[in-house]
Amino acid sequence: MRIWGKLWKDNHMLKDTVIEDFSDETRTHKVFNALYEICVEFDLGKPIWLDSNISEFKRTSKARFRQDSFIETIDFDYLELQVIEED
Repeated sequence: MRIWGKLWKDNHMLKDTVIEDFSDETRTHKVFNALYEICVEFDLGKPIWLDSNISEFKRTSKARFRQDSFIETIDFDYLELQVIEED
């Protein structure tokens, strides 16, 4: 599985990274692990999965984490997580 993490502000991508995980973990664990790795790389606190994030991710394999998903104040519009390749 390959997951693309992107930071967006004013319709411009500030940072991006791709996390690869070809382990035998479940899809959910791979997504959670990739989100953790992306947050470490971008020096962010881990966002909270809201119901809207979960339903969006189930529909489109993409989730956008805005200010309401973070405890601390963020200086970007959203963090986007997108599955770009499934196992």
